[in-house]
This record gives sequence, C-alpha cells and structure tokens, in this order.
Amino acid sequence: MGPVPRTLELFYDVLSPYSWLGFEILCRYQNIWNINLQLRPSLIAGIMKDSGNKPPALLPRKAKYMNNDIQLLRQHVGVPICLPKDFFSVLLDKGSLSAMRFLTAVNLEHPEMLEKVSRELWMRVWSRDEDITEPQSIMSAAVKAGMSAEQAQELLGKISTPTVKNLLRETTEKACKYGAFGLPITVAHVDGQTHMIFGSDRMELLAHLLGEKWMGPTPPAVNARL
Repeated sequence: MGPVPRTLELFYDVLSPYSWLGFEILCRYQNIWNINLQLRPSLIAGIMKDSGNKPPALLPRKAKYMNNDIQLLRQHVGVPICLPKDFFSVLLDKGSLSAMRFLTAVNLEHPEMLEKVSRELWMRVWSRDEDITEPQSIMSAAVKAGMSAEQAQELLGKISTPTVKNLLRETTEKACKYGAFGLPITVAHVDGQTHMIFGSDRMELLAHLLGEKWMGPTPPAVNARL
C-alpha cells in the first residue's frame, strides 16, 4: 500500500474567476498527486465582509489589470475564461448566493456531481456570459452537467431550507477561520499541520508543501511518480 493521501480543501465561489482556475488545476492534479481533494462551496461576499476586503473591480487599476490578466491566464491555464460584458453588475449586483446554495445542496445530496455542476456554472458566467442567478439558469447548468431535470428541480426546492443555508454559512465561516480574505483558498493538511494558500497562482508552493512535482497548469495525463 502507498502513503495515505493528504487532504486538500478547496474553498471556492463561482463568482470568482480565479477560483475557476484553481479548481481546474487541482482537478487535473488530483489523480497525479497523492491527495484527497475536497470541494468546499463558499460565499465570497461573506468572506469579503468578514475580512474587510473589497473586490478588485472597485479599484480602477486593479480592474484594468484583471482584464489583461484573465486574457493571459485563459491561454496559460487552458480554460475558456473571459470577463462578462456587464462585469460590475455580475460581481456587485447579482452575486452568487442562489448558485452557491445550490452547489451546497448538490454536495449534500449528490456529491459525485459537484465538480461537473460547479464547472458548468463557471462556464455560464465566465465563458458564455450567461445568468447564474435565476432558478431556470441554475437548473439549465445542472442538467447540462448531467443531472436529471427532476434531481435539479428537487435541489432547487431545498436551497432556502435551514439545512442548506446553515451549511453554506458554516463552510464560509470555516474559510474565514483559516484566514481567508478572498477566494479561492486551498487548505492543505500535511504531517499534522494546516497550511492556507490563497489564489490560483501558488500551486508550485503547494507542490513543495506536499513533496510533489509541479508540471505546470496542464500536466501530462500520467502519474508524476512513474
């Protein structure tokens, strides 16, 4: 038997484009590195409020940089990411509360679908410039990800229940306790120690902590230890 996999928790929100990049990279590495990847749907608005942080879009220079950054990362990471036309409305007005409650419900009822439904919600807002706030939009994403319409409708009916609302709140609070001031954060549990890494551009450091090989954002589809 090989060594026991190390646990990585990825706290993310589909409203965060950098969360999508970190998500895809870790999904690519989960069968290469010796890790147990646990996806943690969280609410970035709650983390921003708790930490006193503000979205980069509120600072003109950061917003300009982010636009250029996303274009470069689209090519570098190989993710079809681009900014929505009404960028400020998507981030500041519409938010992601319903979407993240839905993903919380997916994680509770159909955890095997969480990765695919999360990806499809990112595809809607950060690739195709589509809505993720209306029930029909969320349902369309779930069905496109492979969930039946009946399953998706059932989960939509649960997003306002105390169980789902409390779990999303608890997961968000857990991220804050780890020290989050934005998303994504990756929490690595290694040799009895806990390390919180912010952002999607610290994967080389994460590999160092794990004692694994970093092969860039698009590793070959082979085990790094072969």
